[in-house]
Amino acid sequence: MNTTITNEPDTREDQARAEVSIEQKETEGLSQGQIVRRRFFRHRAAMISMIILAFIVLLAFTSVGVSLWGIRIPGWWQYTWNEIPAKLNNGAPTLSLWPLQIGEHPFGQDEVGRDIFAVVMRGAQQSIMVMVIAGVVSTVIGVVVGAVAGYYGKWTDSVLMRFTDIIITIPLIVIGAVLGSTFGNLGAAVLGIVIGLFAWTTMARLVRGEFLSLREREFVDAARVSGARDRRIIFRHILPNSVGVIVVNATLLMAGAILLESSLSFLGFGVVSPDTSLGKIISENQAAFSTRPWLFWWPGVFIIAIALCVNFIGDGLRDAFDPRQKKMPSERAMARAARAAGHAPADVDTTPSTDAPSVTVPGAAIYTGDVAGYDDPRPEPGAGRRGSDTPER
Repeated sequence: MNTTITNEPDTREDQARAEVSIEQKETEGLSQGQIVRRRFFRHRAAMISMIILAFIVLLAFTSVGVSLWGIRIPGWWQYTWNEIPAKLNNGAPTLSLWPLQIGEHPFGQDEVGRDIFAVVMRGAQQSIMVMVIAGVVSTVIGVVVGAVAGYYGKWTDSVLMRFTDIIITIPLIVIGAVLGSTFGNLGAAVLGIVIGLFAWTTMARLVRGEFLSLREREFVDAARVSGARDRRIIFRHILPNSVGVIVVNATLLMAGAILLESSLSFLGFGVVSPDTSLGKIISENQAAFSTRPWLFWWPGVFIIAIALCVNFIGDGLRDAFDPRQKKMPSERAMARAARAAGHAPADVDTTPSTDAPSVTVPGAAIYTGDVAGYDDPRPEPGAGRRGSDTPER
């Protein structure tokens, strides 16, 4: 068997230098905000999710109009969620992808004749409203509790964290069911506030951990020496450095809020009639799953789409704010950066697997021949002692 013995140089240092050079060139002259935006816009899943979520929000709030606290703004769709037109096509959907046809009732009609498209759009409005309000309320409470506990520590930290532990021990679905049955008839906005009042515990723990590590940094000591008050240090110096953790967890809270609202409405403890939500639509039409499945499909599709979009956006924000989440450059980019820095590019072994294998022998010249008959010129370890009669002491 023929083989080739080569001495390949160690290129790990050149590769690391090339990676650093590429990253420095990409962020040269940019502020921290510009770097974050650039990383976020390069996250394809997050950008696609933002477009889909924006489309869902615009479709929901412009199609059937908005009705909130007595204020009614009409939309461009011909039916409303509480209007009962005559049944067409036995209530089946008139939507057709090929040939493309929307019809009067693209999502079909229920047993009484209501247009399901209008009902689903109203349910999406209510669910999105609960999601946003619950996310904002829980984020504000969690940031304040976590910031105060992490900055002051000692007995303040103990009291606030023990209170947080008490809230965590109670299942959120149980709290939501009890409070939802009491305040659900007041509308989606009030239900969102109620959910947000008990969904802040995870945010508080994460913010507390960030503040515990950041309060020992040099810029905080410099702010104390300059005479800054605790409130200014918390909200002007430490909090901006924790914005990455806060934004990412806020998106996760919003995704969890819409799932919790759908669960509560499905169980009958969320939004109540005459209003509706996505979970309530599924609950009302669960018996028709085998006979008229379109009544069950569309609200479920919108719940999954909204939750996935928010989660993907949170994933993109995490990658944008965390400098450790770096995209590995390609071999061509690394080689180009190495040449620009004056270093030889890394040698890549492109020998096909069917060819003779290569054996690396440091300190030896290139040799091609029979491996079995190859005589290694290097001295063996302990060769000076071999053959000596003197015992080793």
